[in-house]
Amino acid sequence: MAEAPARPRALLFDWDNTLADNWSAIGEALNATLVAMGQAPWSAAEVRARVRVSLRESFPAMFGARWLEARRVFYGRFHDLHLAHLKALPGAAAALARLSDDGFYLGVVSNKRGDLLRREAVHLGWDAHFSALVGAGDAVRDKPAREPIDLALSPGAISAGRAVWFVGDAGIDMACARAAGCVPVLIGPGPEREEFRDHPPEHHAPDFSALLDLVARAR
Repeated sequence: MAEAPARPRALLFDWDNTLADNWSAIGEALNATLVAMGQAPWSAAEVRARVRVSLRESFPAMFGARWLEARRVFYGRFHDLHLAHLKALPGAAAALARLSDDGFYLGVVSNKRGDLLRREAVHLGWDAHFSALVGAGDAVRDKPAREPIDLALSPGAISAGRAVWFVGDAGIDMACARAAGCVPVLIGPGPEREEFRDHPPEHHAPDFSALLDLVARAR
């Protein structure tokens, strides 16, 4: 990974497990859905490891012809839970405030449904930091396709490319960044995991303090 990154014009962020923690609500809603569909519930570790692509892509494979029924169960339960379980990850609020104050264009690209994503951003008081909050269903295709990145950059008339960093915690985020020609930046645990084999990050920040340092060192 390069040591001296080019200074970004814009930073896009994944949401869940990058800026915010809502895994307990996701897990509870997903397990309620699995049980309702006659399937065994997943452990918390399985939920974290297996929930990656958007619901509109994952549920047809999981539930077949009953996927719309499963979607109703999931969103019915998740809507009741998600704000109560939502937590900002350590350092995220301060980092967003700093980057916003420094004049960077900020946005979110998530596979959480767009209306729920925006509701969570308002709940945390972060919506003013972002020029765009793009979730599942907002673009023609969801992450890892590039369309959500293009949509997130459109309010600033910014083109995807090397002047845009995409910061996320998972291989799907790195794949999305590379699909759009942006700089993939991993935040959190290191890139040794198998999910990064085909789509490795270009830079790694263990936490938000390290991410701010990385931005400060960029030329």
